[in-house]
Amino acid sequence: MAGPEVTGRHALVLFSGGQDSTVCLAWALSRFERVETLGFDYGQRHRIELDCRRTVRRELAVQFPHWAPRLGDDHLLDLSLLGQIGDSALTSERAIEMQANGLPNTFVPGRNLLFLTFAAALAYRRGLSVLVGGMCETDYSGYPDCRDNTLKAMQVALSLGLATPLTIETPLMFLTKAETWALADQLGGAALNELVVEHTHTCYLGDRGQRHDWGYGCGQCPACQLRAAGHAAWVAGR
Repeated sequence: MAGPEVTGRHALVLFSGGQDSTVCLAWALSRFERVETLGFDYGQRHRIELDCRRTVRRELAVQFPHWAPRLGDDHLLDLSLLGQIGDSALTSERAIEMQANGLPNTFVPGRNLLFLTFAAALAYRRGLSVLVGGMCETDYSGYPDCRDNTLKAMQVALSLGLATPLTIETPLMFLTKAETWALADQLGGAALNELVVEHTHTCYLGDRGQRHDWGYGCGQCPACQLRAAGHAAWVAGR
């Protein structure tokens, strides 16, 4: 089956080293002529994901040599100020629980809004016209900055503020986690899903001591539960 036609546009992928952003990176590499990646160090408890980023990029280039020429530079920005203004269970040692407003205390207020603003500024300087993010409002924790309407509003605001057309692509927005596993299979077959299992990191607690069928993690935090349930549903539906 032929893949999508590669366009001459250049993209910047918000790349954390997790499952979703890795699938988005593969998606972008299958579509755009040049793809750069951007990560953020914001004092996250699971900052082991920053180490996984390098491994995932390397393995993608090695295992999928047809994508390697399109994989451009990687960037890492220090956004430790998020830990100061958006104290949460992702940036502090505390139990993960639901808050009175209905959101889990893993919600970092404004995180994706800041990520996209910094990404847009970098993309402007680098001549990249597409931002790609793994935001999703189907199987997710209810974060308001992951919703499609939020991202559409950001696209308008950033394009106006930079006086340059900028597209925000969110290929996972309306996919369940099971469908995200299926998309990885479609993009890169069993090899890509095995790469996701072995090398990406999603667990909020930064646990890489336990390997499950779906990857490494504590198995109990919301991120692990979503990933595990999605993998089980995907396997059952094959």
